[in-house]
Amino acid sequence: MAIFKLEIADGDVDRVFDSVCTNYGWDAGSEETKGDFTHRIVRRFLSENVAAFEKENASKQALDQLDTSVNLSDPNPEG
Repeated sequence: MAIFKLEIADGDVDRVFDSVCTNYGWDAGSEETKGDFTHRIVRRFLSENVAAFEKENASKQALDQLDTSVNLSDPNPEG
């Protein structure tokens, strides 16, 4: 398994945690720390974006292969 790392400057850690926690609804009364919450939100963000990307690509591929042509003829061309 690959490891994906982010390095945040010491002076920015609180800013990052505070902004993610505020934007994504961290509950200060919960037992989850700001750091744990932020990690969970980042993992969820990555998972949701991969899923959305792959679903969109699968949909496009399926639509590209779909034959929507219909052969029609007029049974009464004279009338």
